[in-house]
Amino acid sequence: MSHYTVLNEFISDLETETISKERKQILSPLVEYIQGKVDDSESIHINFICTHNSRRSHLSQIWAQTMAHHFGIKNVTCYSGGTEATALFPMVASTLANSGFEVNTLSEGKNPVYAIKFSENEHPVIAFSKRMDDDFNPKSDFAAIMTCSQADEGCPFVPGAEKRIPITYEDPKAFDNTPQQAEKYRERSKQIASEMFYVFSQIQH
Repeated sequence: MSHYTVLNEFISDLETETISKERKQILSPLVEYIQGKVDDSESIHINFICTHNSRRSHLSQIWAQTMAHHFGIKNVTCYSGGTEATALFPMVASTLANSGFEVNTLSEGKNPVYAIKFSENEHPVIAFSKRMDDDFNPKSDFAAIMTCSQADEGCPFVPGAEKRIPITYEDPKAFDNTPQQAEKYRERSKQIASEMFYVFSQIQH
């Protein structure tokens, strides 16, 4: 039984019917962006941006990369960044591990670095908190996805982005240190997974 059976089961249990018409409209510019790149046989770079690059932007980056692989969309690289660097919140790592990702800590410290694998033969996503203009991220020809309303309002200009698309999510941080914390992170992760599943399921290739 493959290590990734749990992840594959998680993905096959996702229900895109739960995505409202309004959300699908919000997601459609990202579908169009990816489709345009696929049609032109161009590489696809997507940078998910949030204020602190600690929760929503990482969940979005990792699920988007996973769904690109799941649907066999080639040449997709997903990134994440913030208007400032903090740290990937540990609950995000454990939420992903519980969904079936292989999560390895590469370095400890104030801003730990994780390798998050979704498939035996694919590169892991290297996850750590960074500014959106970090050297780890693309400098041009990418779509900037604004995952929190503060980032959408707070950084109106993303240098190098050829398209800017707001796809905002409620912050699970509101439930930190409460009994619902694990449940709320799982809920947000599942919402993002479902929406990224929907986006990549729409791509004709």
